[in-house]
Amino acid sequence: MAFLPELGFGALRGRMWGMETISTLRQAVLWPRDLSPVVPAACSDGDDVVVFIHGFFASAGAFRPMRARIERETGAHVASFTHAPGQSVRTIARKLARVVDRIPPTSRVHLVGHSLGGIVARWYVQEMGGHARVTQTISMASPFGGAPLAGRLPFFVGRDLHGDSATLARLRTSPHADRVPHTSIIAGEDHLVVPQGSGAFHHGEVFVLAGRSHNSLLFDREVVRIVATQVAAHRKVTQLAPRAPLARTG
Repeated sequence: MAFLPELGFGALRGRMWGMETISTLRQAVLWPRDLSPVVPAACSDGDDVVVFIHGFFASAGAFRPMRARIERETGAHVASFTHAPGQSVRTIARKLARVVDRIPPTSRVHLVGHSLGGIVARWYVQEMGGHARVTQTISMASPFGGAPLAGRLPFFVGRDLHGDSATLARLRTSPHADRVPHTSIIAGEDHLVVPQGSGAFHHGEVFVLAGRSHNSLLFDREVVRIVATQVAAHRKVTQLAPRAPLARTG
């Protein structure tokens, strides 16, 4: 009977690979969507705006299902933009800054990033003065501790995402890490961001979702629930005040 645990593990592993394959195919189907920036046409004072930042080799279209549910469940506006594969964290963060600049300064801005997108969100708030505009950041499967695969790509964005990169080290040691609250969402069966703790930013709350894979977080109802809950929580406690001008260094 010793083979039964092995059979169970194999079936679970097969299910995870199947889930990841389906999620990756969904990203591919959504790739042509939202290639141009999406920014709310009009916001009132105190409105919430959730800005989505996608990961490597994807487009903002990958967030379409999640965006629709977040709009419906929170009443928040949504924004997004698409960046080209391989661009550095700093380059993408500058694009993020231009999108945020188009959002009224009286709005609460929530940044939600998948994989590379979570790193970009933290770089913007910690290194480019984004703390003056952003209420909170949320990452999904973001390699704050580095991703082994990035070590095989010592160029473009790969330089930013390996375990010993200067970019990740700067985020870990920045004295501004606690200026903007952060929530890390980790996929329990992530085979790209390993070990599991690599997906957690050293500051803020951490949620580990068992039975999820790297890309499946994009389409997961529990992820939507966490994001919606965090938006609602910060809506209650955030007191809007005059913000200092951005001092960008990135």
